[in-house]
Amino acid sequence: MKKILSSVLALVMVITLGLTGCGQTEQEEAAPQFKSQILFKGSSTLAPVVSQMATEFIEEYETWDKVNPEFPEASLDIFVSAGGSSAGVKSVIDKTSDFGMVSREVKDEEKEKVANYSEYKLGLDVLTVSVNPQNPIAGMKDDLTTEEIRKIFSGEYKYWDDVAAGLPHNEIVVVTRDLGGGAHSVFQSNVMGDTQVKAEAIQEPSMGALVAKIMENKDAIGYASYGVVNQNEGKVMPLKVDGIAPTKENIVSGAYKISRPLLIVKDGELLPQEKAFMDFVMSEEGMNMVEKMGFVPAK
Repeated sequence: MKKILSSVLALVMVITLGLTGCGQTEQEEAAPQFKSQILFKGSSTLAPVVSQMATEFIEEYETWDKVNPEFPEASLDIFVSAGGSSAGVKSVIDKTSDFGMVSREVKDEEKEKVANYSEYKLGLDVLTVSVNPQNPIAGMKDDLTTEEIRKIFSGEYKYWDDVAAGLPHNEIVVVTRDLGGGAHSVFQSNVMGDTQVKAEAIQEPSMGALVAKIMENKDAIGYASYGVVNQNEGKVMPLKVDGIAPTKENIVSGAYKISRPLLIVKDGELLPQEKAFMDFVMSEEGMNMVEKMGFVPAK
């Protein structure tokens, strides 16, 4: 009888231990896996800024456990890819990235497609109306009115001597971003209004390419990012618009009108590791990087 009782008790213990083990496995499987990669997509203006921040963050910490001892010893990977502001918003809507980079205001209809929309403002940028320093206009006329800019970009003014007598009879080369992108929507609403940019305008895929085109062609004019112009100081000449120069003071005060925010957008709450990086982005160190890259920091 004692042997039978001992056998029954032993069997009960085995079953109990087995059930306990199964429960722990299910709990472990239910626990969310740590996500070591963070992906940013969007604005080609903002991409170099976020890339620089990511590089410094990775070089400082190397692995996630050095950011926070509660995190696992996993590779710290932050990927940044450019493609335009609209693509950045779409990547958040489609959940193909963790964050979208946007260098314009996000439209209400875009926000409505993001279940739990949130945004972080890194700084301000403006679109400067810029020319090659070798363009003769540099020594004759450093100021264009909104109406003159509209006539240049629409093609009503075809040659530089249409803009001002005494300038050479050289064809004006108009350079823009892609007409469906965020930068162009800012320029269209703030300058062009209902007037369309001429079909012959050269459309560049990034702000860096737009500025490069101005630098290589003395007859070119384009709306160049303030930050990218600062990164190429002396190689591009920004003009005043309606008498207002694109200076930091005029950008902060709002006096220079072709302005746009630099935003990072997100759907839902931040994961702890995402919060750690975004805290770095919005820190004093992060804001210093925004300024070093030529933009006006948010704080």
